[in-house]
Amino acid sequence: MEEKDGFLSARPERILHLQTTHTPSFLGLHQELGFWKESNFGKGVIIGVLDGGIFPSHPSFSDEGMPPPPAKWKGRCDLNASDCNNKLVGARSFNIAANAKKGSAAAEPPIDVDGHGTHTASTAAGAFVRDAEVLGNARGTAVGIAPHAHLAIYKVCFGDPGDDCPESDILAGLDAAVQDGVDVLSLSVGLDSVPFFSDTIAIGSFAAIQKGIFVSCSAGNSGPFNGTLSNEAPWILTVGASTVGRRFVATARLGNGEQIDGESLSQHSNLPSTLSPLVYAGMSGKPNSSLCGEGALEGMDVKGKIVLCERGVGTSRIAKGREVKNAGGAAMILMNEEADGFSTRADVHVLPATHVSFAAGLKIKAYINSTQAPMATILFKGTVIGDPSSPFVASFSSRGPSLASPGILKPDIIGPGVNILAAWPFPLHNNTISKSTFNIISGTSMSCPHLSGIAALLKSSHPYWSPAAIKSAIMTTADTLNMEGKPIVDQTLQHADIFATGAGHVNPSRANSPGLVYDIQPDDYIPYLCGLGYADNEVSIIVHDQTFTRTLTNVDYVNSAYEVAIISPPGVDVSVKPSKLYFSKVNQKATYSVAFSRTEFGSKSSEFAQGYIVWASAKYTVRSPIADISLTSLHPVAEPLYNMFAHTHAIRYKKLNRKGFE
Repeated sequence: MEEKDGFLSARPERILHLQTTHTPSFLGLHQELGFWKESNFGKGVIIGVLDGGIFPSHPSFSDEGMPPPPAKWKGRCDLNASDCNNKLVGARSFNIAANAKKGSAAAEPPIDVDGHGTHTASTAAGAFVRDAEVLGNARGTAVGIAPHAHLAIYKVCFGDPGDDCPESDILAGLDAAVQDGVDVLSLSVGLDSVPFFSDTIAIGSFAAIQKGIFVSCSAGNSGPFNGTLSNEAPWILTVGASTVGRRFVATARLGNGEQIDGESLSQHSNLPSTLSPLVYAGMSGKPNSSLCGEGALEGMDVKGKIVLCERGVGTSRIAKGREVKNAGGAAMILMNEEADGFSTRADVHVLPATHVSFAAGLKIKAYINSTQAPMATILFKGTVIGDPSSPFVASFSSRGPSLASPGILKPDIIGPGVNILAAWPFPLHNNTISKSTFNIISGTSMSCPHLSGIAALLKSSHPYWSPAAIKSAIMTTADTLNMEGKPIVDQTLQHADIFATGAGHVNPSRANSPGLVYDIQPDDYIPYLCGLGYADNEVSIIVHDQTFTRTLTNVDYVNSAYEVAIISPPGVDVSVKPSKLYFSKVNQKATYSVAFSRTEFGSKSSEFAQGYIVWASAKYTVRSPIADISLTSLHPVAEPLYNMFAHTHAIRYKKLNRKGFE
């Protein structure tokens, strides 16, 4: 492939992986006043969601009261004709790589098979749906952050569960979304850190911001350890996860009278309130028995007992409960690892259970060791709102610093990502309370579409703001204090550092009126990429072409017209817009843009190539030379000096594609 014209790069395919009703009010969004109403709930904005597809018939995607999409929309719907509407304006699948992996050529419709895509799409822009709940919890009206925005779905994740997201399919989806005319892109997918020229999302999102499209991505779920981020490019809004002041309380009551609050979505009423025997799964001494993995409880008498299990790698939280149930256990208390601290989650457990903090788990262990007959029960208290320590950073939320570019602070922002209620394609499997098609899950996959929806509101309220201006407004107005006016904490309940929170917790209403914004153009990232030490061909993979604007001033005739002539350097395509300039008075100014893109990537016979741009009128020719210079032609002392100078004077000195610079 390297012999083909226009070749940029090739490498093995990487597979990326997938990474809410109370949250609008928690974020200060109110239906009758303020930012939500001022932004018209995101009307006229199109949010493109790259994920695992969608369940189109869900009421969250009703188009009642929705106008048609704006005329710029060029996308299509590959669902049944009746499935798309004025809310769900497009839906497409990109599964060439996914099919190649399984040896198939079958087309797959953009239908969600595991719930993740439906959940993220409705979080960003779901319609108002009354009487939402999950297993009797969180009752109320479900709604996305930008409920009047349009949705365009790009299915790029496949399998069962649908968490395999080949990067070439992601890039194809990004390209399509840019061409279709979306305003905001939401990607709750990610992988480990790589240089930006090897990062599909970084490459595709740069093309998006060049078209004025805002890009929001999840930070990843590999916290609380530093340097674990996904989606680190500075032109992306990288979103970490925080709590929302709502818990689903399940309290462990011990035989000594102590009561310890934990969480569970399954609020089982069939567990007796009387005390039952309590046993620690690790008491057998078998390797990893404390984790309640497969076969861990063999040989232990847990029938009718409450079992204390520990979190750990290799077995999911719900699978631990399944192991306890299969062994005859009556209930489970799940304690955090030390790294997760006080950060717990509400799950749909298969038996009565509660998820408690690491500190609480140590207390329960100490109680078990203090008595010959430890006893316990679990009391289910349902939905509790008003945790004053919220928002605090979830333990799973990936942390900075950025490995790809340590000089750029990441994540950018944190937003709601813990115990988020949103649409789901089907009733939960063990749902014996209701048939509601909603679910509550956690992750930076949930915080990302919150910020996508907020970006849509800002785009609706300020249609001419650039992606950089929107990002600036979100970051510079972020909150650094929690609901009780104290610094935001992390899973240790200590002050969260900047690599956990970024700029802080999003405040949508303040972002709508930021006072000042930092605004930059996509080309301004080019010298930054050069400053990372990327070779010219690596920069070219990201930026594709470079466009500069120049301004001419007429200093002679009152009425004059100039037409451009271009002689391009070999291997470089040069285009100028407009091709004609007209002046009607002296000292009048006119601006044009000149774009450079590489057409040849092989070695050159000489160390530089040259060309020029000429503006010609009936009387004058105004000539500007172009030099495409190989860095290898520089004196060994001159090159580092150039690099330093180019990095310092970033706006004026910008490297060109593979072997040149201006």
